[in-house]
Amino acid sequence: MKRQTFNEINITPLTDIFLVLLIIMMVIAPMLDQQGLNLSIPEYVEKTDDMPDENKVLTVTVTDDNRYIVGEDEVPEKMLAKVLKEQSKTFNAGLMIQADGNSDHGAVVKLMDTARNTGINSISITEI
Repeated sequence: MKRQTFNEINITPLTDIFLVLLIIMMVIAPMLDQQGLNLSIPEYVEKTDDMPDENKVLTVTVTDDNRYIVGEDEVPEKMLAKVLKEQSKTFNAGLMIQADGNSDHGAVVKLMDTARNTGINSISITEI
């Protein structure tokens, strides 16, 4: 007796696998929505005679060895929140972070988080 050759592919198991993967993706997709940082690029404004000379932006420098310098003074990491809160009363226009190119990303992000937690909403970053 001669056996008949099976020439068709059964796609039912393949369809079942794709449906399971689709359901898994539909369940996981809403969990992947993460809130990121809202960054805005500052606009360049030419200085005119009627603009005040006062700089109301607080400048914090992150050095290459991850030290924080506020104005002319070095601030320890554990005192950073207190100093930023005090200085933000005087410098109410926001925060300018000047980060050295060799500083750690984590040090800059820690400064940004601390500033946001102390109530500073406008943060700009530049490299020195």
